[in-house]
Order: sequence, then C-alpha cells, then structure tokens
Amino acid sequence: MSARKMALALAALLGTAATPALAQTVAITGGKVVIGDGSDPIEGGTVLVQDGKVVAAGKGIAVPAGVKTVDASGKWVTPGLVVAVTDLGLFDVDAVDDSNDGDASKSPFSAALDLSAAINPDAQHIKVSRAGGVTRAAVAPLGTGSIFGGQGAVIDLGADPQAVTAPRAFQYVDLGEAGARRAGGSRAASYVMLHNALGEAKELAASPMAARRDDVLLSRRDAQALGAVVSGKQPLYVRVERAADIRMVLGLRTEYPALRLVIVGASEGWMVAGELARAGVPVLATPLTDLPESFEQLGSTQSNVGRMKAAGVKVALGAFFDQPRYAPQYAGNLVALTRVPGASGLTWGQAFAAISSGPAEAIGMGDKFGSLRAGRAGDVVLWDGDPLELTSGVVKVYIDGIEQPLDNHQTRLRDRYNTPNQGSLPRAYDW
Repeated sequence: MSARKMALALAALLGTAATPALAQTVAITGGKVVIGDGSDPIEGGTVLVQDGKVVAAGKGIAVPAGVKTVDASGKWVTPGLVVAVTDLGLFDVDAVDDSNDGDASKSPFSAALDLSAAINPDAQHIKVSRAGGVTRAAVAPLGTGSIFGGQGAVIDLGADPQAVTAPRAFQYVDLGEAGARRAGGSRAASYVMLHNALGEAKELAASPMAARRDDVLLSRRDAQALGAVVSGKQPLYVRVERAADIRMVLGLRTEYPALRLVIVGASEGWMVAGELARAGVPVLATPLTDLPESFEQLGSTQSNVGRMKAAGVKVALGAFFDQPRYAPQYAGNLVALTRVPGASGLTWGQAFAAISSGPAEAIGMGDKFGSLRAGRAGDVVLWDGDPLELTSGVVKVYIDGIEQPLDNHQTRLRDRYNTPNQGSLPRAYDW
C-alpha cells in the first residue's frame, strides 16, 4: 500500500472513531416526551435520533421510511439525567483505600490534579447510575491538603472505555468550613490563600519563562493549572454554604473580572438570591437541606431552591456523592413542596430541568447534552412512569444514540436470589 493510501486509510479510521460506535437512527414514538428545558411534557410525542444526535423531539415529527421505531406508548421519554459534582468513577469500594482514588491528601499537588486520569468506566457505581437514568456527570473534587480539589472531568456513562467527555473541565475550591480548616483554621486564611494562588497564577501566565519569586507558595504545576481559571478559560466551582461566604465569592470578580464562577452547595443561597441573580452566577444547590448540620447551614430550608428560582437565579441540583440515581427523588420532593402552605418549590418542568439541562448549562455544555433539543447528544431514557415518582423505573437508556446495557452487580444479585437455583444459596439456608 502506498504512503498516500495508508494516510487516507488512517484518516478514515480516525474519522470513524470520532463518531459514536454503533450509533442508531431510531424513532421513539407514542410516549410522553419531556424536552428537559422546563416545558411541560408532550403527550404522544416522538424523539428522532440520528448519528448519535437528537434530530427532533415533540409532536408531529415525521419518521423517515426504514428508520427503526421503538413504541413508547404508556411510557415517559426524557433526556438523560446529568449529575454535577459527584465521585462517580473514582472508586470501586469506597471504604477500601486501595480502590479509592478520591483522596489525594498526601500529594504535593492540588490545583494541578486532573481527575480524568483516575476515572474507571467499568466501576460498578457507574453501571448502577446508568441503570438509574444518569447519562452524564461532572466528577470532582479530590480530597487534598489544600482548599483546591483539583480539575474536574465531565464524563458520559456509556458502556465503552472512553468515559471522559472533557478533561480539566473546571477547577474546584472549597471556601466553607472545610476549606477554612485546610487553610489554617479560619476563613480569613482560606481567602488569603485563594487570592495568593490566583495572583501567582496570573504572574506565571504573564511571564511563563521568568524565574519565580522565592516566596511563592504554589508549585509551578498548580500555578499553571490556575492560569486557566484567572483567564476565564476554565470555570471555578466554589463550595460555600452560608450567605456571607457567597457574597465574598461574588466579590472575587472585582479583582478578577474574567472568573467564570459556579457556586456549589449554597444552603443559604435564598438569603442572597437577588445578588446571585444579578451576578448571573449559576448555582448547583444541595437539594432539600433543611437542618443546620453545621454553623454555615443555620439558614438552610427546603424552600432554598424554590426561592432562588423565583428570584431568577440559574439554579440546578448538584453535589450527589451517595447515589446520583436518586436525583429524581430530590427533584420530585421539590415539586411536592409547591403543595405545602408557605413553602417554595418547583413546577414539574422546572424540577426535571434541574437534573438535566440545568446542570448541563452550569457545566457549560448545555449546547451538547442535557435536553432533547435538536443537535444535543442522543441521550434518551425511557421510564415506565413519571420519572419523578419513586415507584417509576428505567426501561431503556441511550447514550449518544447507542442503547446501553442496564445490568450491574446489583441487578445480578437481585436476579440470583429472586429465583435461586440449586446451589445459589449457601448450604446453611435450606429455604
């Protein structure tokens, strides 16, 4: 084969690799379609996916001849769930240190740490979450000896070895009580540490070849990583809970106007909702926090998300470190709050958007996934009932137009012991 032919063959191979393998052209018809943008569900709608992308979704969609059709009558059809700020893929068994890559407290680096290097696409909790309708996630932070938790990664939960959609997608910093402890015991120390770090990053970015001062506190690697934050190329996710801390974070833009801030947690966000709305800073709120588990959460209320939404804050749900697949349960509770006198919740459409398009937009990838708008990734989930109802379950999951397996360790154990064969149970159990 000539060199030219070999080059053409390689180019064709690379072009094929860039397209989702086995992506289907499929029309899902007759279901109750949820676009995921806050609008109401559409009865008897159709979702058309081609080459891994959503082509159209809604009522009266024409299905081309020869296209595979999935009858979704009696089912709900939604975009895949998006969970922002989670530890998916970072551990096999959380309690076993050797299998847990979520702790880097002994590392000499912090801001430079790239979480994408530790993602395991075969981790069981990725499979469990996929079976629960989760299709995308923003993974962070690491536990470090610093206020910085490393550079988070955006992943898809498809059953293939290429999990990472976007490495180094954002930087994570903790400025709450935990950050204060790591910085020396006081919030004053954590804010000085942050300002110093951003200052060192700015200096290094301005003169990358110049000798650094003797009094720098960051390693060159950490300072280089934070250069993308100072320039606005990389979002800065800031974990804070109390209102006073949120105000301090919003004030960072006075010195660093290019910062792309995202607030994580925000238990007292409702107390500064007007300021958050005017700043246009997205919030990934911890849902349903209503008990003061710490002093920074004294003003917490279940109405937090609803009040921020009513004030015009770009709020979605985030910080799912236990079971990301429970996101619909939290969203459903926010809908129920609208029926409680004096409480503030979300409409059904707003609640589903808070676990789909809302997190995707906060991540900065709302144009790529999180809804069934045309051009978004073909991440589609079929449910046997209202997805925000606890008794509803997932029937099918597509990621990038590829139907995904829903089996995992939990389902195999369920099936094994639901109808046990001889020898399936230990000998001590005769029943």
